[in-house]
Order: sequence, then structure tokens, then C-alpha cells
Amino acid sequence: MDFTEPRLRLFVDADACPVKDEAYKVAARYGLKTYVVANSPLLVPRSPRIERILAPAGQDAADDWIAERVARGAIVVTSDVPLASRCVKAGADVLGPTGKAFSESSIGMALATRNLMDQLRSEGQTTSGPRPFSPRDRSNFLGALDNVVTRLIRAGFRPED
Repeated sequence: MDFTEPRLRLFVDADACPVKDEAYKVAARYGLKTYVVANSPLLVPRSPRIERILAPAGQDAADDWIAERVARGAIVVTSDVPLASRCVKAGADVLGPTGKAFSESSIGMALATRNLMDQLRSEGQTTSGPRPFSPRDRSNFLGALDNVVTRLIRAGFRPED
């Protein structure tokens, strides 16, 4: 598989992703090749357009697999802010499970907030964590993913064969 060719592809950081089914739905509508990347085995729909990738053992192995293969035309679904940063720098479009887009202008603040919260937790302070995932988040994600795919198609990107 040539990941350097600018094609429209979907990468799902799948271990804790609450919107895998929604991603599959949008990918099927547009005929997108979808890479579902996880550190542990998980079930994916049977489809020639969905490829399950079991990352090798090791911290950040799934993140590394994704980050090494994305470029312009790739869409990444992740809630992992450091992975989002790496993918944005590579030119990919990155969405969180709530539909929030990570961009060059927003990723710095997202990283700073993540690092601050991580430091507070390591010092023993109680933090509230993310709010519960809601049906509205799921709906926002569907709309955001559809919008990103449509924009990339209009920009000339085509799904890989």
C-alpha cells in the first residue's frame, strides 16, 4: 500500500473510540478506505474497504503507525491530543469523537491544556476529566466527518482504489 500518494483515507485510533460505527457509516457512503488501528484485537465490519491494523506491542505503537502514514487527504479520528498534533503537522485533517476539529491554530492550546491536566493529576490533584459522551456529540461527529470528506473531495482528493 502506497501511503505517500495523496488519496482520501480514513484512519481511526480505535482502542477507546466511541464513534467507530459512525465513522464506518460515513466511510461506506463515500467509498473510503478505512484503517482501524488498535493495540488489541477488535471486531470490525466485513468490508474490503475496512482494514483492521493490530499495532505491535509498545507504548504509542498504534499512534506511531497512524502518524507515519498520514498526509494531506487523510482524515484521522482520535481523542489523543499528541497524536492529533503529529497528524495535523503532517497535513491530515483530524477530528475528535465529539466532532471537534484539531487544526494548526488550535492544537497548541489543546496540547498545553492536556499537559497541564496531566501535571495536576500527577501531583495528586483531582480533575474532573472529560464530560460524558452524549448523543449530541455523536451527531456533531457525523456532521463534522461528512463535512471534512465533502471538502476534501471538492479539493480534488479521491478515495484510494
